Amino acid sequence: MSQFFQIHAETPQPRLIRQAVDLLRGGAVIVYPTDSGYALGCLIGDKDALERIRQIRRLDDRHNFTLVCSDLSEIATYAKVDNSTYRLLKLLTPGAYTFILDATREVPRRLQHPKRKTIGIRVPDNAIAQALLAELGEPLMSTTLILPGDDLPQNDPYEFRNALERQVDLIIDGGYGDLEPTTVIDLVDGVPVVVRQGKGDASRIEQ
Repeated sequence: MSQFFQIHAETPQPRLIRQAVDLLRGGAVIVYPTDSGYALGCLIGDKDALERIRQIRRLDDRHNFTLVCSDLSEIATYAKVDNSTYRLLKLLTPGAYTFILDATREVPRRLQHPKRKTIGIRVPDNAIAQALLAELGEPLMSTTLILPGDDLPQNDPYEFRNALERQVDLIIDGGYGDLEPTTVIDLVDGVPVVVRQGKGDASRIEQ
């Protein structure tokens, strides 16, 4: 049976954030809010937790996972970023964007795209997510919470609690989430390519 924390969306309770991070460090799979809906998350190096997430979402080994980072300095550890890419990332983060970049050696191969050796990176504009990342001190391995058979992300913690309470270790209720996914931007070749238009304003790329 999973734990269920109600955390304030704007001023997260430090005690609950610490408890959530303790669970993550102990191998937990958690559900947490972002600025574009709810997500499943675990530690980067936790193979067992990653496999549990694959099973929950019924994902194959070609699925692109995302590293959810606290800021730009953390991104540079896990992805190769040149000057022009850095300027774009600085413009668009934090925000509802996922960036596809070449992965560095710090990224486990099981998280990379099997052929392109890329990784998705994002910096969410969400107080709960940022509090978790600050307490954890490293990125979260993450994927959008879309249950098998659904087309849209889950946004009501009380609804998906029943479906997931025996499959995850913690559900964080941060209020209703957004139904629109992130805008995905491929930056591997140095020229921004919008792969998916989502919540993030893609027109800002041209600024």
